Amino acid sequence: MKPLAELVRPNILALAPYSTARDEYKGGDISVWLDANESPYNNGINRYPDPHQKELKAAVAALKGVEPEHLFIGNGSDEAIDLAFRIFCRPGVDSALSIAPTYGMYSVCAAINDVELRELPLAAGYALPVEELLAAADANTKLLWLCSPNNPTGNAFPACDIERLLRGFDGMVIIDEAYIDFADEPSWGQRLAEFPNLIVLQTFSKAWGMAGLRLGLAFASPAVAELFARVKYPYNINSPTQATALLQIGQGIGAQVEEIRQQRAMLAEALPGCPGVLQVFPSDANFLLVRMEDPNGTYERLIAAGLIVRNRSHIAGCEGCLRITVGTPQENRKLLHELRK
Repeated sequence: MKPLAELVRPNILALAPYSTARDEYKGGDISVWLDANESPYNNGINRYPDPHQKELKAAVAALKGVEPEHLFIGNGSDEAIDLAFRIFCRPGVDSALSIAPTYGMYSVCAAINDVELRELPLAAGYALPVEELLAAADANTKLLWLCSPNNPTGNAFPACDIERLLRGFDGMVIIDEAYIDFADEPSWGQRLAEFPNLIVLQTFSKAWGMAGLRLGLAFASPAVAELFARVKYPYNINSPTQATALLQIGQGIGAQVEEIRQQRAMLAEALPGCPGVLQVFPSDANFLLVRMEDPNGTYERLIAAGLIVRNRSHIAGCEGCLRITVGTPQENRKLLHELRK
């Protein structure tokens, strides 16, 4: 890995972050708050939220087995994706690498930030093209994006392949683990000490059932996590979101995740027996990629029956495929019923 100072945009290294009134407050028994030009009339949301999410960050760090200084909390994983481009890539100069097909926000954020994104197609069986990715990098390639388990293919990549990229790529390797709770593999967040060029993204939108809150996580070295905190908007996580997330974390998700894994296995076994289903790809996520004889017609017929899936048949590498999220047992029975018709 190049020294961090050579990877970060010079203006970001020199950036003095916005200082909020709450940043300047160092503690004490305060009962009258006249520092931030807020409304003094208490309605539960009249005060600015904690810009550093201290209580939530402590709970998340304990949940994930990391220290709080390794953690950034964002407005969905999409905020962390955008910030990574803004921190490391000079517009019109630097580039990034990605696989294809994969999560579409990497290319969207690259385009917004005027960064060239070189997308390398997955190999046969949706395998990771390790050597091709390393060969595609040059002196200005700052980021390498890996979604594992990958969206929309569903497969998690072997640890040996990812480790080869972490050791062979001299920029930042970002592993998006949005679906890690449904996989058997451990999180790469447990190996941050080994790889200073590693950033791990996770989310509360999938297994934790908080998609409506928009709450994403980035795990990295303290120096990199500080860069994310420096560049983010001061109050990026609002007070109701912080409070609700704390409540949800306390309730746990073990039973729900186990049921989804069981239902995923049931669907993977049952779908090949449905008319028009050509192939069901292995999945480590909460969805299945399914190749259909008539994907567009099947998609429209399911909509007519009040059931929607994601049509990925127009995506290179997913030709003829529908992506089907694993629902409740009742929803999955309805899906199979409609497909068998």
